[in-house]
Amino acid sequence: MDSLKWLLPNITAPTWMDVIIAISLFVVGWLFQHFVIKKIINRIVVFLRNHQRDFQATVLAQFNKAIRYAFMSAVIVLSLSILLQIFLFTHVATKNFVLSIMVFFAFKGVYDVLHFYTKQPLPLNNEEETNVLLPFFLRIGKVLIMILAMFTIASFWDFNLNGFLTGIGLTGVAIAFGIRDTLAHVFGGMSVALDNPFQIGDWIATEDQKIEGTIEDINLRSTLIQTVDKGLVYVPNSYLVNRPIYNLSKREKRKCEQFLFVNAENEEEKLRSALSAIQKEIYLHAKTEKEMIHVFIDEFYPTSYRILVRFFVATNDTAVMLNVRQDILFAIRQIFEELNIELANAAEDEWLRSKK
Repeated sequence: MDSLKWLLPNITAPTWMDVIIAISLFVVGWLFQHFVIKKIINRIVVFLRNHQRDFQATVLAQFNKAIRYAFMSAVIVLSLSILLQIFLFTHVATKNFVLSIMVFFAFKGVYDVLHFYTKQPLPLNNEEETNVLLPFFLRIGKVLIMILAMFTIASFWDFNLNGFLTGIGLTGVAIAFGIRDTLAHVFGGMSVALDNPFQIGDWIATEDQKIEGTIEDINLRSTLIQTVDKGLVYVPNSYLVNRPIYNLSKREKRKCEQFLFVNAENEEEKLRSALSAIQKEIYLHAKTEKEMIHVFIDEFYPTSYRILVRFFVATNDTAVMLNVRQDILFAIRQIFEELNIELANAAEDEWLRSKK
């Protein structure tokens, strides 16, 4: 006890009764927070979810541990107050420490809420589409919460914040020159978030076709993309900002384009009939767009014609698009057989490929 007199000069040796009361209070406090407070919070969470208040329920659920830990901290301080016969909540030597603990758990609850929505990118309102700002700016919010908690706790101990901030400002200028690339990626990520060109789960591709895949996560420095071969690649945000990006998930129609080579000796009347039949077949298909259908001879070679077949399918599903394209190709083959349209032979195909 003598070793604590420098901090608590009026401390006295506890009696056995003080020890028993302090231990009993600690045990009762632990049982109360585990079997009463925990159950009350869980019941309120269930009540809120049943009444379609998912956001409030999630916030309370994430504050669950912070509330119970803060309660147990208060129980421990009260038990020590009884044991040492000094009220530590208001004592000049310990009140700042106790207040710092309470403030820490308050900020910890807010941090847990932000962390939950960072890992579970769900909308905070009734919007069906998840906003990309959630996983990005919530990470920034977590950093700001930690900084605010640190400054708040430091203010209780009369820490010289002005001098500290001045030092950070001078040091930050020097550090900024050394981390220019990292800052470019961070500001690139902010640009991605503000422009909102894609969401988590979107399928994107860059104009140079070097990057194509599904957005898995958006971090401060980079974006995690799952490529078409199921690999994971971290792409710096500045790379995405400085290149045109195709958001393939936003497409409502898919283009199908096919080139067919037929023998130039086919009669013109038969070719025109075949082209009309192909166009009609595409038009009558249930899943094709009717506004734009192109079936024409667009190039002429010494021994063959090139037929352009272009149409659109009202879907963004690749499997559906390929299935429609397959139907049309089978129909084209049947039309050619019925009209005795001769295709260009293999040797001519090789010649045509060498000319393309």
